[in-house]
Amino acid sequence: MNLSNWIRQSHRWLSIVFTLTVIANFAARAISQGEPSAWITYAPLPPLFLMLLSGLYMFALPYTNKRRIRSHT
Repeated sequence: MNLSNWIRQSHRWLSIVFTLTVIANFAARAISQGEPSAWITYAPLPPLFLMLLSGLYMFALPYTNKRRIRSHT
């Protein structure tokens, strides 16, 4: 599996992890009377940051491929 496919697959799995952490965050807020723990509140941020990096890579990939094709001709 090449790098592009690996990044796409990891982006998909990160989106699942992100969704689950957001659901857990809402559930913790619904169950508890006060403010939930900080680790529950900030749990969605690491997968979100990794999704930002992989998403920016996938966004830029078509533009870099066009530039690479033009330089070879």
